Amino acid sequence: MADNRSAGNARLSINMSHTSGVRVVTACGEIDLDSAPQLLDALTADDAAAQVTVVDLSGVTFMDSSGINALIAAHHAAQRHGGRLRLAAPSRAVSETLGVVGIPEVIPCHPTLRDALAV
Repeated sequence: MADNRSAGNARLSINMSHTSGVRVVTACGEIDLDSAPQLLDALTADDAAAQVTVVDLSGVTFMDSSGINALIAAHHAAQRHGGRLRLAAPSRAVSETLGVVGIPEVIPCHPTLRDALAV
């Protein structure tokens, strides 16, 4: 059963759905100081109590430290509620940014959405 909701601004759009009991948050565009709060809100929304949330980053073209901070905050929020956060399909540029700060050591990062959903 898929539950789709969308939110967005000019630089970032976010779509939320449920697939096989996993909440999928798909972000498209740029995640920076202006848009990171929107991502964090989506990841910590009322239905964030899902056991597993996968963040599909395949459409993210840019992410700065504000985006990194939003992901870390969402990861900690998920843990506090007994849930888990996974990252999926970051572009090469986003993957490099995540790697530089060690995010894959803290939050599981998968090369594809399918891989992230299969865990």
